[in-house]
Amino acid sequence: MTAQNSAQDPARNTTQTQAVQPEARAEAQAGAAPVRFTGDAKPYGGGDPYADYRTADFPFTGLVDLADRRLGAGVIAANDEFFAERENLLKPEPAEFDPEHFGHKGKVMDGWETRRRRGTGADTPHPVDQDHDWALVRLGAPGVVRGLVIDTAHFRGNYPQAVSVEATAVAGSPSPEELLADDVEWTVIVPRTAVGGHAANGFTVDTDRRFTHLRVKQHPDGGIARLRVYGEVVPDPAWLGVLGAFDVVALENGGLVEDASDRFYSPATNTIQPGRSRKMDDGWETRRRRDKGNDWIRYRLVEQSAIRAVEIDTAYLKGNSAGWAALSLRDGAEGDDWTEVLPRTRLQPDTNHRFVLPEAAVGTHVRIDIYPDGGISRLRLFGSLTDEGAKRLAARHDELS
Repeated sequence: MTAQNSAQDPARNTTQTQAVQPEARAEAQAGAAPVRFTGDAKPYGGGDPYADYRTADFPFTGLVDLADRRLGAGVIAANDEFFAERENLLKPEPAEFDPEHFGHKGKVMDGWETRRRRGTGADTPHPVDQDHDWALVRLGAPGVVRGLVIDTAHFRGNYPQAVSVEATAVAGSPSPEELLADDVEWTVIVPRTAVGGHAANGFTVDTDRRFTHLRVKQHPDGGIARLRVYGEVVPDPAWLGVLGAFDVVALENGGLVEDASDRFYSPATNTIQPGRSRKMDDGWETRRRRDKGNDWIRYRLVEQSAIRAVEIDTAYLKGNSAGWAALSLRDGAEGDDWTEVLPRTRLQPDTNHRFVLPEAAVGTHVRIDIYPDGGISRLRLFGSLTDEGAKRLAARHDELS
């Protein structure tokens, strides 16, 4: 038995089977501190394993998951992974549960699970207060962390008593040994906090620093199903400066979805993920319109840029791709002064469409309108930073570093 359709990952900001009091949900939606879950969940009694899963709507889950494997994130080391591998932490899909799946080491869990800690002898059989297990996580895109979800789905009596998270910024591709060296400065972004079993444990973070790696600790031991790290990408301006033309709306380069008319089937953020879509729900698809309107997405570019070429991809969207698309540009965060740079153009299903603009279009925000509904899988905007955009990006990078 698995939990493929009964619930969605809390880290993907989608509908779930809820077991949260209405007042707790309202608190999270209002932007207050996330709901805290503590204590064991009930033992699994059969049926839908997500039926008693505890979760809430966290205010930060609309941001980019900086620990998304598609951006290049990875769990590069852990001190213990006896029962379940550390790499499970960053799987994109919700954790599954098979009550009949046992291996030579015990119950097979879809998460990261360590062995039970013990004391030093018969007279002191319990672990001491400072005992903990840890995992090192490389963020897929360096950035400012605004919130985390430490998900203990299906860990009902074998979750950690408490968790804490530290963050650091180290250039390049450091090894685990280099990250654990004494001269590396770690900043606590989640202090040691009690968590609950079989629950989405959410934490807001208010540290305005650019980070590249996290150290997740569970006290004293136990299991975590998934880790999601929400925030804002802060790219390296030196790297972007030598690329010449690059995708100025890509998530990994600092692009951002600000708003969308519809997120019914899949999130608009998928359209600026790395690589081509690999299946239908790896793009953006809207519900069927029954009025005379149209659907749209509004993006913020990495900074002010000069766009020279556009790609609109409808990969894997065959009977549900958008019929037409148009692209507009704006310079500045406010106002309705949109300039059309790509007129309404016919799209084909399951096709990558390429357009060279007659002249460079300069702006900070882009809006794609699709007609009448349907979806696209990816949007690529190839160009380069303007001098003003490069200066502002470098100033922000220095400030957050």
